[in-house]
Amino acid sequence: MFGIIAPGQGSQTPGMLAGWLRDPECAASVRQWSEASGCDLAHLGTKASSAEIARTENTQPLLVAQGLLAHGALAGKLTDGAAVVAGHSVGELTAAVYAGVLDPADAVRLAAVRGRAMAEACAGTPTSMAAVVGGDEAEVLAHLSGLGLSPATYNGPGQIVAAGTSLRIGQLIAHPPRGATVKELQVAGAFHTPHMESARQVFADAAAATHFARPRLLLLSNADGAVVTSPDGIRHRLVEQVVRPVRWDLCMDALDRTAPGAVISLPPARTLTGILKRRYPGIDVVALNTPRDIAKAAARLDAGAGRTEPARAGV
Repeated sequence: MFGIIAPGQGSQTPGMLAGWLRDPECAASVRQWSEASGCDLAHLGTKASSAEIARTENTQPLLVAQGLLAHGALAGKLTDGAAVVAGHSVGELTAAVYAGVLDPADAVRLAAVRGRAMAEACAGTPTSMAAVVGGDEAEVLAHLSGLGLSPATYNGPGQIVAAGTSLRIGQLIAHPPRGATVKELQVAGAFHTPHMESARQVFADAAAATHFARPRLLLLSNADGAVVTSPDGIRHRLVEQVVRPVRWDLCMDALDRTAPGAVISLPPARTLTGILKRRYPGIDVVALNTPRDIAKAAARLDAGAGRTEPARAGV
């Protein structure tokens, strides 16, 4: 038994599709997804600059596309499917494909709609995000509340991303919570907060017109780390995630409770691999970044890498 995790925005790098596009089947998939999403994914994944792919409307479909290329290549090497899947923020769309909920082209298209809508929502009031590392969680949350900021992402103990107006983020940087350090993130706005309400409405319309199937595998939700089985429930949670916090800490707790033999971290794998290893060093995390890693990942799984204790109930 193993798990699959898919990254969110901020992990992208220039040229991230170059190695995958050497495969004719991958190139054909990217052409199909580009047409479905209205994005030139081949350009974004090979020739675009770091500034171009950092734009929210480009980043989100590009990340989902790379994750789908990797998971498609990996699936062809395995005899059994993943036991549990989860995605961080927009990575939930990638995870939904692996779980059998969404068609790949629909997932990339929804990522593009989501990215464009969130970029447009950022065009009004200047907003931003900052990573808050360290400090007592209750004190950090109280400090953020006092400044009118929201906790947008919980990445584990001592790792909270705050979001709100640029003015308030500046005040947070100048006056961090006791025992914590603060670093502003290079993002377009306050994602996963009420500042994204207009984006939520646009994404809701697109999701309502998209077919969602019942998952074939355990699919964890960013809302609370719970396993979701209803297609309508998955759709609702994906829509609400646009304006609500990402509880990646609870997703990691659920991964630990299922005790997977190994967790495959889809590309770009560095960020989520590091977070999961720090939180649960007993889980064997296999970072999958390039096509060369596919055989290694499959071999690790076939060899029974990772922990061997049975899954625990209560996910």
